[in-house]
Amino acid sequence: MDKKRQDIAYFISFCIEQYKNAKNLTGAEAMRLLDEYKVLDYLCEHYEILHTQSSQWILEDIDEFIRIRKEQKA
Repeated sequence: MDKKRQDIAYFISFCIEQYKNAKNLTGAEAMRLLDEYKVLDYLCEHYEILHTQSSQWILEDIDEFIRIRKEQKA
């Protein structure tokens, strides 16, 4: 795995762990939610910008991303 892909993988792992802890979810619950709304794809696609932000900002961005996806589904 090249360095950039490894950095992205670490970043996504960090985001999953932070989100899981912030929302008091199990790992499986967090993964189900993040997968359902394609959050992991979003984090990977926008890594260059997102990895420079604070963990609090990232969590708020994930919440906003999920909220928008839920509205689009409705």
